[in-house]
Amino acid sequence: MENNRKAPLELTAKEFKSLGHNLIDSISGFNETISERPVTTGETPKQLQSLLGNQSFPENGTSASVLLEKATDLLYNHSLFNGHPKFMGYITGSAAPIGALGDLLAASVNPNVGAFALSPMATEIEKQTIQWLAQFIGVESNYGGVLVSGGNMANFTAFLAARTAKAPANIKEEGLGSLKKKLIMYCSKSTHTWIDKAAILFGHGTNAIRWIETDADNKMNLEALENAITTDIIEGNEPFFVVGTAGDVSTGTVDNLEGISAICKLYHMWFHVDGAYGAPANIIPELEATFKGIKEADSIAIDPHKWLYSPLEAGCTLVKNPKHLTDAYSSHPEYFNFDTEDAEQNYYEYGLQNSRGFRALKVWLMLQQVGRQGYQEMISEDIKLSKLLFELADQHPNLDAVTQSLSIATFRYIPSEIPQHLENKQVYLNELNEKLTTRLQKSGEVFISNAIINENYCLRSCIVNFRTSKKDIEEIIDIVEEEGNKVHQQMLTDSVLQLQNQ
Repeated sequence: MENNRKAPLELTAKEFKSLGHNLIDSISGFNETISERPVTTGETPKQLQSLLGNQSFPENGTSASVLLEKATDLLYNHSLFNGHPKFMGYITGSAAPIGALGDLLAASVNPNVGAFALSPMATEIEKQTIQWLAQFIGVESNYGGVLVSGGNMANFTAFLAARTAKAPANIKEEGLGSLKKKLIMYCSKSTHTWIDKAAILFGHGTNAIRWIETDADNKMNLEALENAITTDIIEGNEPFFVVGTAGDVSTGTVDNLEGISAICKLYHMWFHVDGAYGAPANIIPELEATFKGIKEADSIAIDPHKWLYSPLEAGCTLVKNPKHLTDAYSSHPEYFNFDTEDAEQNYYEYGLQNSRGFRALKVWLMLQQVGRQGYQEMISEDIKLSKLLFELADQHPNLDAVTQSLSIATFRYIPSEIPQHLENKQVYLNELNEKLTTRLQKSGEVFISNAIINENYCLRSCIVNFRTSKKDIEEIIDIVEEEGNKVHQQMLTDSVLQLQNQ
């Protein structure tokens, strides 16, 4: 019998092919010219809302060709481009073109990678991707894991697995209120804010976090860590979880992972590594000593959409003993009819999601297109460019180079002449650099972020971008000096006017 249904969403093969070809041509041109565009337009929410208009929900449909043309115009001309060679703010990688094509293919087949029966090939591709990611960062390929949306979810997934493994067995039935001892977690003061969210959302409260001071190199102070653990034991608490950071978000510092691992073994605690940003750098042979100890981690968070250059979203939790994931997340409601024969793996048992998109495909494609040698080349180049930025800032009379680690460099704009009447020059310089950061972010010429180091407000550049070149770094130095001088002059004028009005 002929299928005569024509749903409003359906496109004929001819229509889809025509739209697809036009869109791919458009995207190809966009990728080719991205460096010629402003990094961002700096438009306000009201300006963007006016472009969209205040129409109510449409009563009738619009043709797909009109909609795609409108959408490309809106996105090309009113977005921030994290693939731009001068985007160095926060930690979002430039998206690999093959990853974008992989997302198109994944969305077209649309497997639900929650159960093998719903996604047989996608499940096996995700399993292989996880094995490769483990090998990529230098741990054993028998680590199990699951693809998630990003760093927060990767760390959350590991956190709950750790709690299930280290808490009394009745915690699933009785909850945290039944515990005789308070579960305590430990991390350095530079740890990402996900740990606050985990403590709040999973019922521990932020008072269960011990923020350990850092040493002169911004690494967790191991003596302070052990002192905090022993104090908690004496006070009747239960230390269970330590976070080692492999590339902190402000400076790129990697904690002494080997030392943290030894302490965790001594006190029977779970050792988690937040390597969402920095762990891929372990592929560089010269950095092997920096990441020594990562192989001892019970769990690791890594974000392919950071330094593996995957399109958003792509995070991953790796766990040394995959059973800890199923212990935490596995459930078998009566409405699930998913067999586990023949080593079938159902990913709903490995994390918080039941329905799951096919995130692994783009990562799987990228890892094969580039290979180990290709990633070593790109990550090494990002690090070299970060070092170049630090060196140029250090040589510049109006810039102060502060830190450099992995692909993150921090520096400050310090004008040659600072008003003598200022009571606190540090306050002035902090305000100057904060205003400069805001100005640069809105300018469209370059996008960098900030870091607070020893109470000093610094400009922060993180390079996880395969498009960035030496030319971009040299130009950024000039842009920072020019814009910094403008901000400084405006602040001087404001200061003089303020004195005159007193």
